[in-house]
Amino acid sequence: MHSNAPTNHTNLLDRALQGDEGVRGALLETYRNYLELLARIEIGRRLQTKVDAADLVQETFLEAHRNFGLFRGRSEGEFINWLRGIMATRIATMVRHFVGTQGRDVHRERELDVNLDHSSRALDRGLVALQSSPSQNMQRHELQLMFADILAKLPADYREVIVLRHFEEMPVADVAARMNRSVDSVQKLWVRGLTKLRQLVEEAHGRQ
Repeated sequence: MHSNAPTNHTNLLDRALQGDEGVRGALLETYRNYLELLARIEIGRRLQTKVDAADLVQETFLEAHRNFGLFRGRSEGEFINWLRGIMATRIATMVRHFVGTQGRDVHRERELDVNLDHSSRALDRGLVALQSSPSQNMQRHELQLMFADILAKLPADYREVIVLRHFEEMPVADVAARMNRSVDSVQKLWVRGLTKLRQLVEEAHGRQ
């Protein structure tokens, strides 16, 4: 049975917007898995293993905490977009560093922001594929956050093969090379990973 009660991150956002600075850290933490997944996808496309997604998200959190007063929205959806914008700027800075270009490229930052949004929408496709009965009482961003949190609970190999195949859209042979496994091993891992992910999604919806 689904609940209409506000989610924990929504409550934390309301308190932070009302001036409670003490909850900012806890608020940002609720978006860690979601942002790390998006960062991992974008880094995989552009920088491979040169940047750690967890470090990038931590830098995003530090900037968001420091500049929280600059956030002008009221809703959680607006807050998520704001966080993604900060992260897009951080990724653009890293691309400049590794590619060797000089100066800030606003166009690239906007392109990255769009890419992060597209990656975020890929979470929707993942949920639709895995759910037999999509929730009617959860908003899109709530479902995305839930999916990212569930994906983070998977064993590392399951999570890796799902990210590479589903989000980075790599061919099985390339995934096998990246993971130093045989093609047959990767295909079996992919099936087991999806089965486990589907099970966790169904359990999560049963608790709603």
